[in-house]
Amino acid sequence: MKVLIVDDNVEFGSTIADIVSDFGYKYENIYKPTLAIEYLSKHHSSIGIVLLDIEFGPEEQLSGLDVLEAIRKSHPSLPVVMVSGKGTIETAVRATKLGAMNFIEKSIISKEKIKEVLNSALGKKQQGEEEEIRKFLEANGIIARSKAMLDVGDRIIRFGRTDLNVLITGETGTGKKLVAKAIHAASRRNKYPFVTVDIPNIPKELFQSELFGHIKGAFSGASENKKGLFHQANKGTLFLDEIGDMSLSLQSNLFIPIEEKVVRKVGSVQSEEMDIRFVSATDKDLLEGIKDGNFREQLYHRLRECEIHLPSLQERQEDIPEIIKYFLQKHNADFNDEKFFAPSALDYMQEQTWRGNVRELSSVLRVTLQTATTKQIEVSDLHRIISNSSQTIETQVVAPAISLGNTLKEDLALVDKRKIETTLEQCRGNVSKSAALLGVSRETLHNKIRKYDINVQSYRQKKTV
Repeated sequence: MKVLIVDDNVEFGSTIADIVSDFGYKYENIYKPTLAIEYLSKHHSSIGIVLLDIEFGPEEQLSGLDVLEAIRKSHPSLPVVMVSGKGTIETAVRATKLGAMNFIEKSIISKEKIKEVLNSALGKKQQGEEEEIRKFLEANGIIARSKAMLDVGDRIIRFGRTDLNVLITGETGTGKKLVAKAIHAASRRNKYPFVTVDIPNIPKELFQSELFGHIKGAFSGASENKKGLFHQANKGTLFLDEIGDMSLSLQSNLFIPIEEKVVRKVGSVQSEEMDIRFVSATDKDLLEGIKDGNFREQLYHRLRECEIHLPSLQERQEDIPEIIKYFLQKHNADFNDEKFFAPSALDYMQEQTWRGNVRELSSVLRVTLQTATTKQIEVSDLHRIISNSSQTIETQVVAPAISLGNTLKEDLALVDKRKIETTLEQCRGNVSKSAALLGVSRETLHNKIRKYDINVQSYRQKKTV
């Protein structure tokens, strides 16, 4: 991994480069902010940390803070340390809000300080740091020890400390709402409300009233003034759950509130300022939605200043024993019980696919622990619950009409088409997720969709505001 040094002072940049080199790290020196952004667009995967000057010469159009903001939008997980020759508290606060990992003045930079910054940013974690992340996650209901989830925890904490809007993506049941609450807990807003907007369950005709409130007489039935969810979330966090399910016609209502932080009650001519941080979540491919004309690109960029993608349970199988242990201890404490899992039962749980992710696993655990008649949980206890509650794609596929007049190729095509349709229905038209469940590439699935003339849009319209 390289250290990217961005500073218009050639002598200072060379000095930092020598120190970085002494510690065994490669480096890249860039002296113009625009060139730094251009370089990162092509080589960001090779950069481990950016040491970024704040002040550049008057001939430059961008400041270091402008570069920081651009980095946060394009490469949200890349650590950035701001370096200043004449720093102010206001500048430091703004840099921190924009997501800077640290802020140091040139006058106090030393070899030891650079070493400390590099060790912290480039993965040489101080003893106990991973344990602190794990404890933070567990305190917020997220049980994890896998590297994938510890990386998620690191992003939650770093992004949480900023005021940037965060988009959380991942399959159904991966814990997106828990992550949203953890972001709020890590933020300066944690003493203020965390308010959830349950997008799919707000009637379209009440959407504006629910979010922005209304004044008395604004419409039939508005017998008194009402505050909306934006008012409730003032100074705190507004969580837009299932944002991908919002209908296209309503999406533009969020542009001004998100961009300018002002709202206007239905029926009112007066705007009110709101201090709100936006966190959104979806299991849909929003970029695919933009291409298909179902999601507005302007809204996507406003909501996704940072992104946290949650791995499926299949991608973090080493966490399954920890999750089981957590639910087992909680059950035994709550019910004054002494249940435990047979080793074969633990192995069996790790062998399952868990297409419903942590939500499905936790449901099976709760039912099993509360209905098992013996203290030791066996494979038979689990199999009974999983068989009854888990509706896999294979059991949902209805056999198409097979005709003796068809060729084998025609019958196989009917089965193929029906399975694709069933999977798209389960995934509410999400092509990427359907391809993953079917074990094919998105390109292959798109080709089959065209071949069988399947209307993907019809599956996406089944659950919108």
